[in-house]
Amino acid sequence: SADGGGNLSLDSIPMGLPMSDPSAWATAMNNLGMAPMGMTGQPLLPDFDPALGMMTGIPPINPMMPGLGIVPPPIPPDMPAVKEIIHCKSCTLFPPNPHLPPPATRERPPGCKTVFVGGLPENGTEQIIMEVFEQCGEVIAIRKSKKNFCHIRFAEEFMVDKALYLSGYRIRLGSSTDKKDTGRLHVDFAQARDDLYEWECKQRMLAREERHRRRLAEERFRPPSPPPVVHYSDHECSVVAEKLKDDTKFLEAIQTLLTWIERGEVNRRTANNFYSMIQSANSHIRRLVNEKAAHEKEMEEAKEKFKLALSGILVQFEQIVAVYHSASKQKAWDHFTKAQRKNISVWCKQAEEIRNIHNDELMGIRREEEMEMSDEEIEDPSEMKETEESALVSQVEALKEENDSLRWQLDAYRNEVELLKQEQGKASRDEDTTKEQQMKLLQQALQGMQKHLLKVQEEYKKREAELEKVKEDKLKIETLLENLKEQESSMARVCACSQEKDCPVEKTLSNSPVKSEREVLLVGIISTFLHVHPFGASIEYICSYLQRLDSKICTAEVEVLMTRLQNTFRQELSGVGASLEKRWKFCGFDGLKMT
Repeated sequence: SADGGGNLSLDSIPMGLPMSDPSAWATAMNNLGMAPMGMTGQPLLPDFDPALGMMTGIPPINPMMPGLGIVPPPIPPDMPAVKEIIHCKSCTLFPPNPHLPPPATRERPPGCKTVFVGGLPENGTEQIIMEVFEQCGEVIAIRKSKKNFCHIRFAEEFMVDKALYLSGYRIRLGSSTDKKDTGRLHVDFAQARDDLYEWECKQRMLAREERHRRRLAEERFRPPSPPPVVHYSDHECSVVAEKLKDDTKFLEAIQTLLTWIERGEVNRRTANNFYSMIQSANSHIRRLVNEKAAHEKEMEEAKEKFKLALSGILVQFEQIVAVYHSASKQKAWDHFTKAQRKNISVWCKQAEEIRNIHNDELMGIRREEEMEMSDEEIEDPSEMKETEESALVSQVEALKEENDSLRWQLDAYRNEVELLKQEQGKASRDEDTTKEQQMKLLQQALQGMQKHLLKVQEEYKKREAELEKVKEDKLKIETLLENLKEQESSMARVCACSQEKDCPVEKTLSNSPVKSEREVLLVGIISTFLHVHPFGASIEYICSYLQRLDSKICTAEVEVLMTRLQNTFRQELSGVGASLEKRWKFCGFDGLKMT
């Protein structure tokens, strides 16, 4: 029952169990991906490395500890696992035939911790089931049925994989051979509500953690919000006006001025204040122009320094190249070895290439300067005049700006009065203008649609002409294909007639059920084997005898060969009920009379 299985503790189960074959137990534990431990928890093999065969990224853990362990790695398909006999206190587990395919299992449910165990002995008890399956891990509950099956729930998911390893084992209670004390275990995944609920809870917790982590990352990389702009007041206006005159605080002040104007803070009462701030912003342009001129001077000085340094480097390169050329003359060249001459010639080429690159760079700088000088010579007379006029113009502009400011204030008042008058007259005019604009837009849209229709018609005619050409080509190709097929059919008839005349023997060989010398040998060996066994033998028994002679022989190949020779071998069913078995018999003497 579920309650009885859930209340079982590890202390109540005796752990000092006898073990007749320690090496077999160690091999079975190793196949389970577990450290070879005895029933008392002592290691059987002191040199065993617990890190082997475990998942990467997880430290080695003793799987025999309750609630701990890891999922064993999947067994490679080309290397069959060696399963050994497992001895327990009350029962013995015998491994299945290693040549049989692995037992089939259903699809693994998410978060599966429960297994279905079938094929239990009729006399099996919960204590025996606990004794067998507690080696796989901590058992939480056992639900046993009266029909020789049960459901076992483990503490962790990896324990299910260890329990599946026992699928296919034959269990025998004690030393009894009674059918009620024997059975063949079938272990499979089971779908349980508790497992699914725990898995969903874990997934929701992981999703919450991921959302929290993403939120923290977004907040970390989010740019800081700009400081809020203060609302307009007379005091704030005076502060911003002072900041506009300071170079260090000009950017902050100009941004507040821009936001105030966009908000619509300008009105009759504040117009003069805003005009004074705009005027101080305009005066900042002169400071920017002076800064630009200072930076241009610094850039020209840096250019001069670079040009002087480059010319000095070029002089040194010229001297180095002269040394290489003098060393390559015959007076000195004959005294050097071949390796030295090779190095000198390579160094000379490299130095000449670098010198030419630097020389081209210096010539480019000089050409740019000559171009600038020619432009300045053209512009010099006009610039002299402009400098004299600019002084007078700047004074006149300052006076004009003051006069204009007063005029703009007067014009603003006049414009407001005129706007009030005009708005009443425009209300009627706007309706007529909007109708005319709508008519013009509709006419333009109709003209565009007509042009588009004409283009579509032209494209349609072109496509029709192309389709007709394609159809003509297709008809030509079909006629050519029909002619080729007729020629091929006539050639095939001629070849078939010649082959029938030349090769009548090949047909008889191809129709024979035995296709090679190897199959003839197999038929002879199988006939002699079955002649010795007059009551017949199963296909597994026959293949086990043949595999002693040749390990490459496959059961499927032998069965196909015997089914083809129906007059030589015959398959019969023998036995009743559970002992029903298919056996092959030799019927060559009867088949000889039939043929």
